[in-house]
Amino acid sequence: MSDDLIVFEQRDVLGKDFKIYGDPENPLFLAKDVADWIDYDPNKVNDMVTMVDDHEKLTETISWSGQGRKMWFLTEDGLYEVLFQSRKPIAKEFKRQVKQILKEIRRRGIYVTDVALENMLSSPDFGIRLLSEIKSEREKIAALEQKIEVDKPKVDFANALEATKDTIYIGDLAKLLQKNGTDIGQTRLFEWLRQNGYLMSGFSRNTPTQRSLEAGLLVIKEDIFEFPNGDVRISKTAMVTVKGQAYFMNLFAKRGVSIEQA
Repeated sequence: MSDDLIVFEQRDVLGKDFKIYGDPENPLFLAKDVADWIDYDPNKVNDMVTMVDDHEKLTETISWSGQGRKMWFLTEDGLYEVLFQSRKPIAKEFKRQVKQILKEIRRRGIYVTDVALENMLSSPDFGIRLLSEIKSEREKIAALEQKIEVDKPKVDFANALEATKDTIYIGDLAKLLQKNGTDIGQTRLFEWLRQNGYLMSGFSRNTPTQRSLEAGLLVIKEDIFEFPNGDVRISKTAMVTVKGQAYFMNLFAKRGVSIEQA
């Protein structure tokens, strides 16, 4: 498996081996795993994949039985679509669990393993510092969203940035754009950024391009994931700077840029 596509979360969910690939902001789910989670016929995985739109699925080469094989993956939206269409009783509860897991990871900004949790319990200073960071991050996002809601629809996107002096996830940028009338979600915003040269495609998928980095629009955030077996892996996530937030918000709002434009 490539360095860019790691299993950053693995746990038991409703008696199933649940794994998330990629990174917290752009999670991917192996279609073969999804079929197992909802008791779908393993011989009809390709049929299941056809249930979702093209932008909600992709193929990646991973190591399987000692060989590199191209496998179908679903995006977060693609997974929810499959779970929504499934008639299996487990699907609805599985969707709820997945949403809770992703929310927990994104809110913390890090994946807290058993080792990290033990550190929190054994070291009050460590726990206080981590909880303070979580609280601060939540307050920044909440303040920015409240600012835009109050000023809507006359808000000048650049002025809304007064509520935060920090970087945000691309998914959070999509939410802010939605609140201000741009019909775009996280998956389509990622696609638009790739098509227009702000994010890379292929092997380094969703990594900021040199153009974005030099312009100060995006930066790379590195998250360290500790696993119970002692393994440590680094996940790189594209983040939108304050300058980038102003740039993209005004680009979409004032110039009437649509997601279809290249």
